[in-house]
Amino acid sequence: MTTATAGERAREAVGGGEVPVRWVWLAAWPVTAVFVLSNAATPLYVLWQREMGFGRGTLTVVFACYIAGLLGSLLVCGIVSDRVGRKPVLLPALGLALVACLVFATAGGVGALIAARLCTGIAVGAVVSAGMAAVTDVAGPSRRRLAALLASCAMVFGAGLGPLLAGVLSETLPGPAVTVFAMEAVLLVSAVVVVVRMPVGAAHEGRGEGGRGAGGWVRVPGVPRGAGGQLALGIAVFAPGITATSFVLSLGPSLLAGLLGTGSRVVSGALAFAMFLSATGVQFAVRRLGRHTVLAYGAGATALGMAALVLAVRTGSVAALAGAALLAGAGQGLGQLGGLSLLNSAVPGARLAEANAALNVGGYLPAGLLPVSAGYLSDAVGLTTGATVFGTVLAGLAVAGGGVVLLGRWWASSAA
Repeated sequence: MTTATAGERAREAVGGGEVPVRWVWLAAWPVTAVFVLSNAATPLYVLWQREMGFGRGTLTVVFACYIAGLLGSLLVCGIVSDRVGRKPVLLPALGLALVACLVFATAGGVGALIAARLCTGIAVGAVVSAGMAAVTDVAGPSRRRLAALLASCAMVFGAGLGPLLAGVLSETLPGPAVTVFAMEAVLLVSAVVVVVRMPVGAAHEGRGEGGRGAGGWVRVPGVPRGAGGQLALGIAVFAPGITATSFVLSLGPSLLAGLLGTGSRVVSGALAFAMFLSATGVQFAVRRLGRHTVLAYGAGATALGMAALVLAVRTGSVAALAGAALLAGAGQGLGQLGGLSLLNSAVPGARLAEANAALNVGGYLPAGLLPVSAGYLSDAVGLTTGATVFGTVLAGLAVAGGGVVLLGRWWASSAA
């Protein structure tokens, strides 16, 4: 008799019981690895701007190409994952992420940056739909709250770790771009190993009840009947939150350069890391609170963050900019956790990847459009005015989202 490996024993457990909890954590690793790539380029933008000679408007377009690739991916990957399985979506996505690393490392112009960002966006779209659903599949029905927490934290922790690693490596070692993306390629290869061994059983590989739902393979993702309210509440808070962090990622280095008079990639990477560390920590802090309460706090954090952003650019306060980043991270983290938790509680596993995709479409669409508009507005009227307009508009949207959540909680309690 041969001795079964840990992975084989875990796979057998999928059919007959819960897998070891370590596999729930490991299942979240591919999400982290791809999100490290998603923001690894952030500290290098100042360097590329100097070498290639493009302005803030072009910079936000490069950033938005990532959003375009992500949104296009979300139209397909969630549905395909629910029908044919998590691994057939995740493995090609990780391969495309490795291609993006190669293009970033050898980029000689804006076109290469755009191509790399598109590839990155497509990979991220696959991960936020199929990857996050895989975490829930591995966790099992009794650990869905843990799955939502780990999937959400894996996303924001990876998003913050990427710019920190990139900032430190690019400042301390030769060949900044090559060094950064070679390291990221190593992380992605380790994620491939995890996905290959991931204990996702047949019922979770697109062959469960509802796994072949009606409709085309390419469409705007949605949720089953009865779960639309939960999706709307999640988007109402998650969208302003992730738009706020997108702005800090795309124009944060320019703001830092103006306020501190430095183009240090370590400083800009540390700011992004602090923002997403806040997003990670706050989710663990509120994990025992009700979902509507988490969303309400998220809306408040985003609104306060944008008020701090306006204060920072109007007064030149570095402390206010740091506060804006921390609050923006908290707003995204809380909105994301609340949204994922609501979907995990209302959507069957056979439609969960598509539901995750729907949440992210609602969040990333404004996250792509508004920062680009702010970038071009800043080129036209100055960074101070552009950031002030952006912060004011987004704070208003966050307050409106919080109002929708409070109204939804009141309605639910009245109906009960």
